[in-house]
Amino acid sequence: MYQKRVVVCLDVKDGRTTKGVKFLDNIDVGDPVAMAEKYYLDGADELVFYDITASSENRNLILPIVEETAKRIFIPFCVGGGIGSLEQMRKVILAGAEKVSLNSQAVKNPELITQGARAFGSQCVVLGMDAKRDPELPCGYRVYINGGRTPTDWDAVEWAQRAVSLGAGEIVVNSIDADGTQAGYELSLTRQISQRVNVPVVASGGAGVPDHLYMVLTQGFADAALIASMVHFGHFTIRGIKEYLKEMGVPVREFWG
Repeated sequence: MYQKRVVVCLDVKDGRTTKGVKFLDNIDVGDPVAMAEKYYLDGADELVFYDITASSENRNLILPIVEETAKRIFIPFCVGGGIGSLEQMRKVILAGAEKVSLNSQAVKNPELITQGARAFGSQCVVLGMDAKRDPELPCGYRVYINGGRTPTDWDAVEWAQRAVSLGAGEIVVNSIDADGTQAGYELSLTRQISQRVNVPVVASGGAGVPDHLYMVLTQGFADAALIASMVHFGHFTIRGIKEYLKEMGVPVREFWG
């Protein structure tokens, strides 16, 4: 049976893990390398590492942290933030990441998705999408770039479909409206994209209790759920979340630690 994944996200700024609400008011929550190792040992299925200001500050992401993290974990590891060239993608993969997340730079240069897929395979290329409610667009959500600071003309569903046609092998759908609120995922947005593309969709933004993961993995049709605040602040454990999902009939990887 196909297993649903629980993915832990580490947003990094100035070398530290940070967390905010709707991309604002970020606070320091710890050392990203140590946290990554802990979540790996706790049973996370994957980790995502985002250098959240690399694009807006127009700089390369911090490779030394990627390298050190990759030495300590043995589960799939995705890295994103300011990656705007094939050479930068290569450096991230050589640093130890299995996947590269393209967000703002992919919107600015969609051909980057195709270049990455041809060079490393579609399974390595993840489209990271930040979207916000906007009734003026067909699906009701607009794509934003530069850490959620800059609106684009892209409808979220149309951009997801375009990215897959260019070679993206997975899509992480992050709701700016729900991000950090711990009030639940944006089910409508996740469902619309999941039903329109033929690659795995990871729901992101809004997880607060285990039932939120159950809802997005079932009613939202997501293949995986990304979590941050609910484990960063010690409210829940990955083991407890997985036990809940299993009790609710959601197939998940057994805890092995």
